[in-house]
Amino acid sequence: MTPLARAVQAELAELDPQLVAIRRDIHAHPELSWHESRTTQVVGERLAEAGWNVRAMPGTGLLADIGPSDAAYRVALRADLDALPVVERTGLPWASTVDGVAHACGHDVHTAAALGAGLALGRYAARLTDAGAAVRLLFQPAEETVPGGALQVIEAGGLEGVDLVFGVHCEPTLDVGTVGLRVGPITAATDGIEITLHGTGGHTSRPHLTQDLTFALAKVVAEVPAILSRRVDPRAGLSVVWGSLHAGGALNVIPATGLLGGTLRVLDADVWEEAGGLVREAVGQIVEPYGVRYEVTYTQGVPPVVNTAEGVELLEEAVLASGALSTVVPQSLGGEDFAWYLTKVPGALARLGTRKPGGPTFDLHQGDFTVDERAVVGGARVLAGAVVAGVARATELRGTPDMSLR
Repeated sequence: MTPLARAVQAELAELDPQLVAIRRDIHAHPELSWHESRTTQVVGERLAEAGWNVRAMPGTGLLADIGPSDAAYRVALRADLDALPVVERTGLPWASTVDGVAHACGHDVHTAAALGAGLALGRYAARLTDAGAAVRLLFQPAEETVPGGALQVIEAGGLEGVDLVFGVHCEPTLDVGTVGLRVGPITAATDGIEITLHGTGGHTSRPHLTQDLTFALAKVVAEVPAILSRRVDPRAGLSVVWGSLHAGGALNVIPATGLLGGTLRVLDADVWEEAGGLVREAVGQIVEPYGVRYEVTYTQGVPPVVNTAEGVELLEEAVLASGALSTVVPQSLGGEDFAWYLTKVPGALARLGTRKPGGPTFDLHQGDFTVDERAVVGGARVLAGAVVAGVARATELRGTPDMSLR
């Protein structure tokens, strides 16, 4: 471990209590996608006080920079600010104070970790500047929406001049102190499907005189996944799962309208490009015998997160420097709009262990989701360490290693 890496890790050890307090404050005041005003303000004020150049994004979210504007090398760290429309059931003293909204995916941990990395790195901005390096923090809104706030960050110039980008995501199946890494795709492409069926409606005693819309809707529920399983190479890992179904309100009435919604997830990027057309074709074939009309709204969400080998190598160095353990994780069917950043610049997303050793596994997006708070400083250590490792490697590749990093 270099002296700079050691100094940054020591700085984070001192910041640990502050980061936990910040995480608890953000957790108690969750905000939904595109409404993260308070969270943006909390982060922005701390960074401005620490000497970062903070730029507000349109609406919510911010970009923050240290180092020269014409830096030879710039590393970006990303965190997401938004919470979910979920009722919290943890009973913790810092539980959500907002009815029906909770940080049930760990974005409060991501935000506090990236902020902590920024505060620690900011103490050594002069050394980074001497090495011709700069750091940018991307605090993005609306990761939980489709297609996601990452696109707004890119449109706002968040990746201009960036050479590498890193992020972490809470992983409740890994113990705290363990970080999951993977070269190549680590998440899946995720799209939204909304299907509406229309018919004349009628009495359940006379289904032959109307379009039996409910029956047709049930066929769509069962047969779209079945048809796609035979139209797509099974190695692509395609999965369609429905999350909402609405039709009618009386036992003896065939409704005139039915609504169905869900997600399509797929591991293969090429199949992802074709999936929307296949879904529309399948729905048309299924409902044609029943005479109902249909509408398919297919929203292409996010591609798979594809980690570069260089990004994972630097994260491995950072994990080692932080005293944590790394492990290879399988590709997940979850979606993450961090993927959009990696379509522009190289980098990697790490899975941050949040489970208390020997404790229960809390699933993401559930009201009882709980983390071991040691993951906050753990995430900060990995993110800050990746920056130091990346800058050190860049100066060596330029053939002029800078002693300010040592």
